[in-house]
Amino acid sequence: MTTIHRSSLSDTTADLQHYLRGARDAVIWKLENLGDCDLRRPLTRTGTNLLGLVQHLSRVEVLYFVAAFGRPATWSVPWFAAQIEPNSDMWATPEQPADHIVATDRRAWAHADSTLDIVDLQTVGCMPWLSERHMSLRRAVVHVIAETERHAGHADITCEFIDGAAGRLPDDDRLNTHAAHGTHPRDPNRWDVYYDTVDNAARVAADADNVRVAGSHHDRRP
Repeated sequence: MTTIHRSSLSDTTADLQHYLRGARDAVIWKLENLGDCDLRRPLTRTGTNLLGLVQHLSRVEVLYFVAAFGRPATWSVPWFAAQIEPNSDMWATPEQPADHIVATDRRAWAHADSTLDIVDLQTVGCMPWLSERHMSLRRAVVHVIAETERHAGHADITCEFIDGAAGRLPDDDRLNTHAAHGTHPRDPNRWDVYYDTVDNAARVAADADNVRVAGSHHDRRP
């Protein structure tokens, strides 16, 4: 049996918290400098909107880090009401101030972080909303990181529909790599060139594909 040393568990917890916090920050960053309508309006056929993503991720953290490990929230959590409407955590009503939604999200972060500080990663939590009803805290953190990163991507695309902004946090140390490839997010002109390059490649590929399809149909004729 492999022996797990306490120091290695501490290092793992720190690593997991680092990536979780980075994903959280990326989502909240996308809300900056936007008006109430842009924060709330749906930008996809399925209703994806920025404040809805924030609310949903708050619910996810409460579910996986609070409820699952017997650490009830110390504030009102509306998403667990008996008569809750489907997808009610995925959009904001006019009566919900944006700053209140963000503050609630940060409260969920703090409570989740306290779980990671006091609960061992090997501890198994109960998650009746899943087909696999039990999961270790370690797996729960990995799951939430993956979900938060996925929704950070949704937020990035949603925000791009609103004001054309895209890219990583300003202090991301990977910016230099993007700049080297001509796609520095702080230079919109480079994005225009990049877009035209990708679009042209797609059109050329489509033309070639049409030729192949026409040729294959011709070959099948008796």
